Amino acid sequence: MLIHGRCHCGNVAFDFEWEGEPPEIPARACGCDFCVKHGGAWTSNPGARLTVSIGDPALVSKYLFGTKTATFHVCSRCGATPVATSEIGDRLYAVVNVNTFEDFDPSRIRRASADFEGEAVESRLARRSHNWIGDVRMTQGGRAPK
Repeated sequence: MLIHGRCHCGNVAFDFEWEGEPPEIPARACGCDFCVKHGGAWTSNPGARLTVSIGDPALVSKYLFGTKTATFHVCSRCGATPVATSEIGDRLYAVVNVNTFEDFDPSRIRRASADFEGEAVESRLARRSHNWIGDVRMTQGGRAPK
């Protein structure tokens, strides 16, 4: 299944290739202040492929906080946060925000709350390398803004 997503203006867009046709997409609604304020409800599939296209890199803020082990790619034009990445070893991992999916039936998203407060950095990175998307490509000059 191919899922398209993007920030509101289209500067940060992605193609998320989820193998198979799952009846539901799990989403973790993180309870940290950043995700709550930015509407972060994240999904991933370790067997999926993700291509992120950034139209104008100058209009993307990369925000790190807390343990500084995840980078939130925030569109400076519209304020949406479609993707977060984490470099672990020599590999880039990612999660995508289900609130930025395009032309996708929202009733297929199964939301659950998540709280990672107090998780040790080593445990956090191990969880991400096991659960996050491990086939990630970042490109520039992608889709034109809407």
